[in-house]
Amino acid sequence: MGVKILEQSVECVIATMPVEGNRQSFGLLHGGASLAVGEAVGSWAAVIHASTLGKTAVGVDVSATHHKSARTGVITITATPIHLGGTLTTHEVVITNDDGARLCSMRITNLLLEKR
Repeated sequence: MGVKILEQSVECVIATMPVEGNRQSFGLLHGGASLAVGEAVGSWAAVIHASTLGKTAVGVDVSATHHKSARTGVITITATPIHLGGTLTTHEVVITNDDGARLCSMRITNLLLEKR
């Protein structure tokens, strides 16, 4: 998918992904690619928080709204916490295009578990 992590902390995870190679048959950024990368970045943000508690994280819910699409360029995926608990985390994941326009809004909840 060509994902690159630019920044990672409990407060924010930022990644990029090229549209090229992640298009559907009509030449648009594939909605499934947006969901996959958004869930990956949101879950990574949850894992970073979980690690501060000696735990790990697993996704339990994700929802997304696609506002517009892209045909070219690079998208930016930004995950920021809405709630950082000891059992659950919830993150907002925003996907934007090269011009900063919002392409997709996501919300992901992760369950924090003791490491096995």
